[in-house]
Amino acid sequence: MTTVKKETIGIAQFGCAKNLIDMELMLGLLVKNGYSYSLDTDRDDIETVIVNTCSFIHDAESESVKAILDMISKGKRVILTGCLVQKHKEELPKLLPEVKNFIGTCEYDKIIEAIENKEYINISQTPNYCYREDIKREQITVGASSYIKIAEGCFYNCGYCVIPSLRGSYKSRKIENIVSEACELADKGVSEIILIAQDTTSYGIDIYKKPMLAKLLEELNKIENLNWIRILYAYPTNFNDELMNAINSLDKVVKYVDIPLQHSNLEVLKRMKRPAIDYRELIKKIRSKIKNVALRTTFITGYPGETEEEYEDLYNFVKEMRFDRVGVFAYSREKNTYAYSLKPQIKANVKKKRRNELMKLQKKISFEINKSYVGKKIPSIVEQIYSDGTIIARSYKDAPDIDGLVYIKTKEYVNPGDIVNVTITKNTCYDLYGMV
Repeated sequence: MTTVKKETIGIAQFGCAKNLIDMELMLGLLVKNGYSYSLDTDRDDIETVIVNTCSFIHDAESESVKAILDMISKGKRVILTGCLVQKHKEELPKLLPEVKNFIGTCEYDKIIEAIENKEYINISQTPNYCYREDIKREQITVGASSYIKIAEGCFYNCGYCVIPSLRGSYKSRKIENIVSEACELADKGVSEIILIAQDTTSYGIDIYKKPMLAKLLEELNKIENLNWIRILYAYPTNFNDELMNAINSLDKVVKYVDIPLQHSNLEVLKRMKRPAIDYRELIKKIRSKIKNVALRTTFITGYPGETEEEYEDLYNFVKEMRFDRVGVFAYSREKNTYAYSLKPQIKANVKKKRRNELMKLQKKISFEINKSYVGKKIPSIVEQIYSDGTIIARSYKDAPDIDGLVYIKTKEYVNPGDIVNVTITKNTCYDLYGMV
């Protein structure tokens, strides 16, 4: 009996690491059902392309839309998935009549039905995300590091954020399932796992009735052939003593805290529907409890109603706290959010000016912090080795794609994933150079 060879599906991936994992789950289903896939969507033999979209801010939407129109112009059959579909579930099928197949954020497991039906729309009116533990992820980004999604959705309704309407309420995965996935990744040669969720510090509250990130870290720390464990997207509310102590004491958990604060001024935080607490005290406590901790955060400038005095409070906060890494976004006005109708909306040039000022300040701080590492040894993970002898790594202070790099020279033999102590010899604002 002859087996019919199924088509190769093109893949166009956009958005955050959480969205990437959804795509990898879809690819797992493709492979299980006899399909192959390619990231080269221009191949002549590829007729169908899955475009997994992002809709967090306008720029992300524009990037996804550009890819969709490009695929349509090339005569490809397009299957749309992800956040853009969920956000514009009523409008998109009308605006893009050429596209017949749409899958929402919580229907990623319906990808085979979408491929095998000429017309297929499956978008939940009320998102209720569920991580399918029976699907084996087909990773398209395999290297020294790999992401693990520990939860999806969000308990909170921050004034500027569309995520709850796109992903639903908070849903944690069980500890044993996460540990099992981490073991599989470590067995494949992954050296660093990066825990992600919309809010990692709330992990476990929905299924264990209390925050369980510290316990999860303890279990992951027991995996023998794993070197590093990194946490991203920590919400400040549940950043408790137990978690701080776990990060400090567990040897495989890197001393790196990514805690998006968004602003410092209490009045702005109230309008953002964020915890209106003194972040200065929280940052001081984290630094006192976690030895040599590297702190990363993000801020929003030009949130509706932000006065010059409130912005100056933020500027002075960044100057005083001296974070290792900072990202700054000019406020993006998104429909179906609380902040959309707030007044006054800040002019675009003012939002951009404030953002640029903060980034200029942080650039100076980052240079000074990096300079302080010259002459010292810093643990770094090897990422890439080029034929000319160039070795690119990341220090424990740096998460992939968003932070800096370490450029290494060495006569010793190293492999991607190795953790090496690098003696820093030179620095720039964001990167380090050194010898092993």
